[in-house]
Amino acid sequence: MTLERQLRFWLGAVALLVGFLWLFSGVLLPFVVGIALAYLLDPAADRLERLGLPRTAAALTIILGIVVMFLMALILVAPLLGEQFSTFVEELPNLITRLRALAAPWIDGPLGRLMGENAAALEANLGQAITQGAGWVAQLLQPILSSGKTILSVLSVIVIAPVVAAYMLIDWDRMIDRIDDWLPRRHRPVLRRLASEMNDAVSGFVRGQVAVSITMGLFYGLGLALVGLRFGLLIGLMAGVLGVIPYLGFGSGLIAGLIVALVQFWPDWHGIALVLAVFAVGQGLEGWILTPNWVGRSVGLHPVWLLFSLFAFGSLFGFVGMLVAVPAAASIGVLARYALEQYLASPLHDDGFDADETGRPDV
Repeated sequence: MTLERQLRFWLGAVALLVGFLWLFSGVLLPFVVGIALAYLLDPAADRLERLGLPRTAAALTIILGIVVMFLMALILVAPLLGEQFSTFVEELPNLITRLRALAAPWIDGPLGRLMGENAAALEANLGQAITQGAGWVAQLLQPILSSGKTILSVLSVIVIAPVVAAYMLIDWDRMIDRIDDWLPRRHRPVLRRLASEMNDAVSGFVRGQVAVSITMGLFYGLGLALVGLRFGLLIGLMAGVLGVIPYLGFGSGLIAGLIVALVQFWPDWHGIALVLAVFAVGQGLEGWILTPNWVGRSVGLHPVWLLFSLFAFGSLFGFVGMLVAVPAAASIGVLARYALEQYLASPLHDDGFDADETGRPDV
């Protein structure tokens, strides 16, 4: 097969995959979640299998354990989170109003003297921006509570995803062996190498970052709740969820926590300092201990590239696109590095050019 035909084949395969995701994005969510669970839990199943447990029994044991833990969390935590979420959406306009009232003395005082005649315009523009932002957030969050489609999607994930994960986890090794047999023999070593690098990048980031996010979500949520911050559990867990993207979870949680702390505790600085201490300790725990040991430095996923991938795939394919964004970003990164490696080793890069140490070509 010529290079041109190979290129057409792989471009066609990618086009078919993108078209499939776009066409069926509305029903793919529980299946993508199930496949992702199977991928994440495959090392645990392999470990149980090495201990002597049959593959089917190992897969079912793991899935049942995950389902039981999820149901316990749903029963114990979900009602409290739902109440905090509903209250937060209802009180968001009042929260912003009180925040503006707290900022007014600073705008009228030192900041006003610094800005001079522009202080009034600054206050008006700031107030308008905060009001519009609060309204936008409320409009964004409110449908989540009342949308029947959202509830149906959640129920489909809860019911279908564990079944898909169980079947995939049982047959995972056989499917990998079957796909390996389909690879072209001439290019099998290169494709195996690229697949191994993609797996290392995806597994290193996803498994490690998911563990870090869960740990930090629990730390922030319990820490903020213990210091008495309103909506502390909700803010902390959301910071953990958003922590899948490095620095985004910490930054968004810190901003939200400080806003609520200022409104709740001002002028008492002790409560505000405790909230800052929770995030400072959490950032140290994440940056110095958890991330270096669980994620590592050789993943190859830059936060900016990851953020762009999440927005791009989410815009194209919705929530399903956000789920496949990380493996897609890692795979594209591996292919880009391989293409750069081939270019640097090709005559196209050197083109017969031979330079001495000063950078001047030899003649």
